[in-house]
Amino acid sequence: MGHGIQIRSGEIRHSLRNQIALIFIGMTLLSVVAIAVINGFFLAEYYIARKTDVLKEAYEDLGTFDIELESAGTADMGETSVPVELKRASMENNLTWIITNRQGQALLYNVQERDVDRMEASLFGYQTGVDVQRKEILEKTSAYAIQKSRDRSAGMEYLELWGEFENGNSCMIRSPLESIRESASISNMFYLQVGLVIIAVSAFVLWMITNHLTRPICELTAISQSMAGLDFRAKYRSRHSNEVDVLGENFNRMSEQLEGTILKLQSANEQLEKDIAEKVKIDEMRKEFLDNVSHELKTPIALIQGYAEGLKDNIMDDMESREFYCEVIMDEAAKMNIMVKKLLTLNQLESGHDRLVMEDFDIVDLIRGVLQNSEILVQQKEAKILFDQDQPPVYVRADEFKIEEVVTNFFTNALNHLDDEKTVELKVYRQERTARVTVFNSGKPIPDEALEHVWDKFYKVDKAHTREYGGSGIGLSIVKAIMGSHQQGCGVENYENGVMFWFELALK
Repeated sequence: MGHGIQIRSGEIRHSLRNQIALIFIGMTLLSVVAIAVINGFFLAEYYIARKTDVLKEAYEDLGTFDIELESAGTADMGETSVPVELKRASMENNLTWIITNRQGQALLYNVQERDVDRMEASLFGYQTGVDVQRKEILEKTSAYAIQKSRDRSAGMEYLELWGEFENGNSCMIRSPLESIRESASISNMFYLQVGLVIIAVSAFVLWMITNHLTRPICELTAISQSMAGLDFRAKYRSRHSNEVDVLGENFNRMSEQLEGTILKLQSANEQLEKDIAEKVKIDEMRKEFLDNVSHELKTPIALIQGYAEGLKDNIMDDMESREFYCEVIMDEAAKMNIMVKKLLTLNQLESGHDRLVMEDFDIVDLIRGVLQNSEILVQQKEAKILFDQDQPPVYVRADEFKIEEVVTNFFTNALNHLDDEKTVELKVYRQERTARVTVFNSGKPIPDEALEHVWDKFYKVDKAHTREYGGSGIGLSIVKAIMGSHQQGCGVENYENGVMFWFELALK
């Protein structure tokens, strides 16, 4: 099993923008420090090397003069024709020099009069080897020598070149080392200050550049976080005309494809859940159906079996008793037949396989028909029926056949539970969008704890009374299922002198 690095949203400790900026700033700072360290250790030596080349050039330029002066110390740069370039170079490079003849007398120089004797003496001492002061030879040839020395009288260190020309004259050129070190120090300080400014400016510029470059990456990061939360509304919008744009477009396409795929999966999952729930519901209904049927059929089957066995065994010899046994068997079989038909009807309604045939009809006329068909039953119950036969039509939209079954169930249920005044009253109310039909019967109210169960299959408030008139406890369940398929309401209300059932239908 592979191992990967998982970074949740909000756990990014260092953003790419900060990392890039810090890397470049760090490299710039490292470069500045490295150059400053190198300058500190090697810049002075580099200046000395360059100054050595300057001394050599000055030596070659001074060797081109043909100076024949008999008296020493009477000539300087002002009295002798010295090229302007040499004067300028001597001033720019801080060079002092002196030219002497074979006798050691100064012929030409560019120093103050008070320093001429000291330079003559130093040059003479170098040539004769008399001067034994501490010095460091940097380069030596047959014509000249370059060295570092310290002038004790002046208290300064110099870089010097001394030697002879082909014409027999000698020269000494020197440049103070203090100026070289000071130049190196100033250069280092300037570079350090400029480096700090460069770092600050670079940091700002790098921050802006990295912010510009990483903005699309940050946008892609936010989009990926939204996609991880199954939110596909965010889209890549930045345009930088580079590879990140290609990645962003791929993100957009991937987001659209994922959204479509997930929607399809969600739809399929919802349908699957509905199918599973429907299957579970059907299984439960089947189990409940079998349990209820077996329970309800147990009594009539036992009666039929008992009376049939009595007939077979000739328990009663007289014809009247046999006819009674046969009537009981036929009566119980008829009840079983009615109950099975009702169960099948209820099963069709609850499973949704029984389709409605919607049409417009007069509910008042339908009630008249039900009352007319039930005249014999009304006479047997000695019931008093209250219904306005002359009220105007009320047209509703529903399945007329099933609504007739609802009215019949309510009416027969009212007749079977009559008491006291033995009155059944039917009314039709026209409301704003619906018509309400009520069926009231005088008698005992239904116990409060039983009101919510009267719609349950096989539920009987008074089992003995229900058995007496042949009820199965399925009629009100059928009513509930029919009204549910119409998406309309039905209910029951208790009164002091009776019970009222009602249902509603959509007006035409």
